[in-house]
Amino acid sequence: MSNSPKIFTLKQVVSSVRKTIEDRYANLYWVKAEMHKLNQFPSGHCFPELLQKENGKIVAQISGSIWKHNFERINTRFIEVVKEPIKDDTTLLLQVKVNFHELYGLSLQIMDIDPNYALGELQKEREDTLRRLQKEGLINKNQGLDFPVLPKRIAVISAESSKGLSDFMQVISKNPWNYRFFTMLFPASLQGDNAARSISDQLERIHRVKHHFDCVVIVRGGGGEVGLSCYNNYSLCKNIASFSLPILTGIGHSTNLTVAEMISYRNAITPTELGDFLIQAFHNFSVPVKNTIKRIKASSLVITSEAQLRLKSESKLFKNVVKQTVMQNKQIVNSSLKELASSVKFSVLHQQNSIRKNEQGVYRNARFLVSSQTSELGKLNVSLPVVVKAKFLSETNKVINIAQSIRLMDPINVLNRGFSITLLNGKTIGKNNKVKNGDLILTKTATFNVKSKVEITENNE
Repeated sequence: MSNSPKIFTLKQVVSSVRKTIEDRYANLYWVKAEMHKLNQFPSGHCFPELLQKENGKIVAQISGSIWKHNFERINTRFIEVVKEPIKDDTTLLLQVKVNFHELYGLSLQIMDIDPNYALGELQKEREDTLRRLQKEGLINKNQGLDFPVLPKRIAVISAESSKGLSDFMQVISKNPWNYRFFTMLFPASLQGDNAARSISDQLERIHRVKHHFDCVVIVRGGGGEVGLSCYNNYSLCKNIASFSLPILTGIGHSTNLTVAEMISYRNAITPTELGDFLIQAFHNFSVPVKNTIKRIKASSLVITSEAQLRLKSESKLFKNVVKQTVMQNKQIVNSSLKELASSVKFSVLHQQNSIRKNEQGVYRNARFLVSSQTSELGKLNVSLPVVVKAKFLSETNKVINIAQSIRLMDPINVLNRGFSITLLNGKTIGKNNKVKNGDLILTKTATFNVKSKVEITENNE
């Protein structure tokens, strides 16, 4: 029994591990790690997931904890320096204490976070995004698009409850010049972890119906400098730079332009300023048009006045010319009427003489024609009965001859000469009505009929 191994309870082991770790890691350490998820609970405590990646693969991972009072202090300072709160998927410089608990295992208790390091990481992301877009030739692509003369149809990306959206709509919808805009809202989250993806999704929706719009506006209100890091996101900035419509941004801050603002067609500090830009676009079109209308009106008055003077002068000249022309033509007409009257009188006399001569000729020809036709009718009256009688006799003889021929062809006459006719089923026997052994046939003569049954048939061929 003396050789039996010494047995420890689980609590003794983990307590020993805790004591060893507390003795070994009694100090605070600065650790660089990616906060994958903050995991803030309703109590205010946070239990973030910390990890390290190399070449896209996770090479180290551990749980962390930030007690409520520490988190409130750290997050307040973080917002003051970085201009946005602590968020997921951010590389941070953490001051940690190594903890081991018998029930919850090993973790890092976060005592502080260096906001300046996070600021440097955000600046690094901004520079990396700019470098990649420059390399791909996208920096000025959206700015190179043609801006519509009248940007009337606007796709708006914003949060439905955003004050910036309200300010923007107030400017463009209630302008004193009554310029009319068509707007359609594409709701999106404009700050925080999901903002980049949310805005990109709405850009994709707009792209599918881009022929309905002249430009795209991204407006954000409130929050000041907080939550702007999403506008340095490479994927979002690439979508903005390569979009087929001009994109205007008014995301409400006054320092350090984000990449999204730098590569958009136009950026404004506030949504209100962006609305003024669109109003100015209408001014740029309407003011020259109004000035041109004034110039056209003034020129029209001058031209009309000059034309009226010319018309009055030419009317007087035309009146005199017409008067002279009428007098000349009146003389010509009077002369022509006299010549016409003389010509008509002569023509009428000539036509009357011609008519009298034609009447006499017609009378003579009519008398001669009637006499000639009367003589012909007399001759026909004598010869017609003779001709008709001869024709009647000739046709009667033809009919008699035809009747005699028909009688000679009557089958009875053939039978009277000693011939007979054999029938099968009421039809004469022939190639088309052949008899077979056993058929009943009828033989007709001039004086009697014979019914027979066929015993033998022979082919004469």
